[in-house]
Amino acid sequence: MNLYDVLAHICTLAGLAAFCYRLPELTQRRTDPALWALAVYFLGSGFSFLIDLNWLRDHISGFFSYPNLTTIMAQSAVVILTAAQQVVLVHWSHPPEQAAIQARRRVVAFSVTLVALIAFFFLVEPYRTPPSAEGTLLSNMRDADYASYLLFYITICAVGQVGTVRLSFRYARMARRTWLRVGMWAVTVGASLILVYCAIRYTQTIGTQLGHDMSAWEPAYWLAGDLGSLSQLFGWTVPSWGPAVALWVGNYRSYLRLRPLWWALYEAVPTIALEPPRGKWLDRLPPYNLEYRLYRRVIEIFDGYLALRPHLSHAAARQGGPPDRVRRSPDDEARFLRAALEARAEETAATPPAFEPTPASPLAERRDDFAKEVEWLTEVATSFARISAPDRSAARK
Repeated sequence: MNLYDVLAHICTLAGLAAFCYRLPELTQRRTDPALWALAVYFLGSGFSFLIDLNWLRDHISGFFSYPNLTTIMAQSAVVILTAAQQVVLVHWSHPPEQAAIQARRRVVAFSVTLVALIAFFFLVEPYRTPPSAEGTLLSNMRDADYASYLLFYITICAVGQVGTVRLSFRYARMARRTWLRVGMWAVTVGASLILVYCAIRYTQTIGTQLGHDMSAWEPAYWLAGDLGSLSQLFGWTVPSWGPAVALWVGNYRSYLRLRPLWWALYEAVPTIALEPPRGKWLDRLPPYNLEYRLYRRVIEIFDGYLALRPHLSHAAARQGGPPDRVRRSPDDEARFLRAALEARAEETAATPPAFEPTPASPLAERRDDFAKEVEWLTEVATSFARISAPDRSAARK
């Protein structure tokens, strides 16, 4: 399997997966033209790559007794998906009444060009012995009539992608939601890559007609087209799954950053853990039900604070005075906890210092906001890990 086959399979799976992902939403929003157009785009994208896979195209061609039939089928799907993404962008960037009119005009225009493209294809009657999908167009463009047909098809694609660049760039600047804006920039990049794809094919076709060997350009052509399609699929889907992935990554990052503090408290007070850890190294891997595990990690750190209560006054004394003077920042809190753990290890709680017992941690002020708890604790844990690092280095020596 070569690079073309790999990219074609990835594009097929991505397009069809995106279509299946949108299907349940279609049943709930049956009157949303933008959503229907987006579903058509996903289906067209997956279908255009699927039917031209080298292992499948021969079966399709054999069934219809027309070896090149998958070429026009794939190209027709491309014209349809190009029109569909135009409809989506029009509805997203214009008022409903204006969007409906502009969308209708685009559908009519692309429908007319699609009929003309299909008629042109069967009129030209391309060669019927191409070895593979990636070699079909290159083999046929030596024929002047087919070269004209191909330039017509590429022009349709180029016009559609110019419109997509203009509309997606405009909407990317308008979008207020972060992930929608990211998606529109990705669509813009994808459309730009497909324009590069069109430019390469223009150059190949004209160069071939002038008698030059343009086969060296073929990998760049397929690469630009496939990466452009993947970029657009990413752009159209990322507003749906991007926030959830970002939340998971953020939770996992917090889970790992809390680990040094949690582990130190766990080693001192094993009873804080509802479940024993999987091991010091396995604990770094993403756990099942991450959100719940992060919540448990925060609660268990609180429990560790409570377990250290008999030693907090000694910790404050080591830090130079009453607690309200030594716990003003995450660095202060990390040093305070480190001192409390040392006091526990030395069992000095029996002789408390003269000033009053230590009040609750600054975390008490954040107990009503889990996000603030996590933010504060991760800063404390980062400082704690930094403070503890010299000791670990000394121990290894």
